[in-house]
Amino acid sequence: MKRLPVTKFGLAALFSASVVFAQADGGPDGATMKETEAGIPVADPLVKEKCGTCHTGDDKGNLSRISWVRTTPEGWAQAIKRMVRLNGLSITPEESRAIVKSLSSSHGLAPEEARTVMYLPEKRTLDETNIPNETMRGACAACHSYAQPLSWRRSKLEWKQLQDLHVALYSQADAQYRRPAEDSEQPVGRDPKDKLTRGEYALTYLPKVAGLHTPEWAAWSARQRNPRLAGQWLVVASVPGKGRFIGELDVAPGKAADEFTTSATLRSLTDGGTISRSGTGIVYAGYSWRGSSKGNAAAKPDDLGSAAREAMWFAPDQQSAQGRWFWGDYQEFGYDVKLVRATAAPAILAVTPGPVKAGTKGVRLRILGHNLPASPTAADIDLGAGVAVTKIVSASPKELVVTADVAAGAASGQRDVAIAGAVLEQAYPVFHRIDYIKATPETALARLGGVKFPKGYQQFEAIGYENGLDGKPNTADDIAVGPVEADWAMQEFMSVYYDDDTKYVGALSPAAFFTPSTEGPNPQRRFGRNNYGEVWVVATARHEKDKFGKPLSARSYMVVTVPAYQKWDQPEVSR
Repeated sequence: MKRLPVTKFGLAALFSASVVFAQADGGPDGATMKETEAGIPVADPLVKEKCGTCHTGDDKGNLSRISWVRTTPEGWAQAIKRMVRLNGLSITPEESRAIVKSLSSSHGLAPEEARTVMYLPEKRTLDETNIPNETMRGACAACHSYAQPLSWRRSKLEWKQLQDLHVALYSQADAQYRRPAEDSEQPVGRDPKDKLTRGEYALTYLPKVAGLHTPEWAAWSARQRNPRLAGQWLVVASVPGKGRFIGELDVAPGKAADEFTTSATLRSLTDGGTISRSGTGIVYAGYSWRGSSKGNAAAKPDDLGSAAREAMWFAPDQQSAQGRWFWGDYQEFGYDVKLVRATAAPAILAVTPGPVKAGTKGVRLRILGHNLPASPTAADIDLGAGVAVTKIVSASPKELVVTADVAAGAASGQRDVAIAGAVLEQAYPVFHRIDYIKATPETALARLGGVKFPKGYQQFEAIGYENGLDGKPNTADDIAVGPVEADWAMQEFMSVYYDDDTKYVGALSPAAFFTPSTEGPNPQRRFGRNNYGEVWVVATARHEKDKFGKPLSARSYMVVTVPAYQKWDQPEVSR
């Protein structure tokens, strides 16, 4: 049995032979190991055939373990793989795919439950802000993302069995569970000498927030239907360092009711270049898209035509979607995508060039969309408070070009644009000044490689902000103006003196694209160390200055680490 590494997105084992048999015979705890909650029956004959050998059934149609958990397509695919490895399950790829489809529908997540953890299948690297307290961070997020447990819904007993399995397999998990919960999470009146542990607290918390039976799942079970996604969809996308894109996605029926083929054409709002992509997709549980697509042959790691995996969340009404199309050996590249179904009604997709400064006269704005009015008047176009259309330069169903004046006293903030009943919320910002910038991502990770293992790259951007009403930077009311031109450099992060990380970790291009160095010991470095290290990535604005006349600057903390020598992600499960 293999051990999982301690990584942010590591996946803990889901089942094991010992736990499966323990439930079948009552386990070492006897009656305490028996389910008291109602299970979700398994009706699919194939699931019963392939899983019923080890998972015992009852007269209500339940299968042990399976009937008391719900999860994502990735979760079920991982479980099947572990059954093959640990318990000798004999199953073909076709049968496995059919079971993942079936269980994702009958024992999956409701759209509302899945949406909060979509960043996990979308392979986003981010700082999780949804961890409720330090106790749960230590109990669940010390070894993998907090989205991993929240991608499952379990009965109380199943949460207990999962914790027991962690204790049996991973010594670090046992140590984490035994530590006392934070004082703020200790029950009132409990003996200070007998503190509640992290593990005990987690077993009281998780059944409340991720229990088996929820109103969301009950509602979705009743209204779940086949996805009817064929037709044309309008696309709005953005790629860090590459800008924004709009286009169309044509979706055609595939071999089954939940399978589709796709053809997309995207146009850059930066340089007007076009990108064509084609692919396939499967929709699980009526809303959860998993697919793949590719464009032209990719010559560079960040080429926009690269073969990509797709993870998207479709709204229950099947009229819109959002998600990520991503690629790279560490999924570091990707389009952030929003879709809306194309209809005969007009739709607004984007407004360029984007931010406009208060007091500007005659600014030219391009309003890009679908089925826009061919002969609008200035009165038909609402650009938001304090912004008035002065002239219509040109008009077509896909693009309106207008000039506008922005009042000097216009309030800073995002503007909605409305034309002929179509509205694009937060279409562009009006601002008075840029008070500060951020280098994004503010915390970054890159991986050495290029000899035996792949490199993990990183793209940075400088984003300008105006202070909000409170006049303070980095608060909730600040206004994101958008990308600003900047010069880029690396500086030493002083965690170890005289290690010269900036000299060895890699190179940062003028476009803020970081390419790491090769892996392996470097004889030119002190002690022959690898090329890993920590650096500041510093952005210096070319045009924006502070009140003292100095260029605005910001920095991002980047760790350049060793390759992922062994991956546990199993990317094939979502293809």
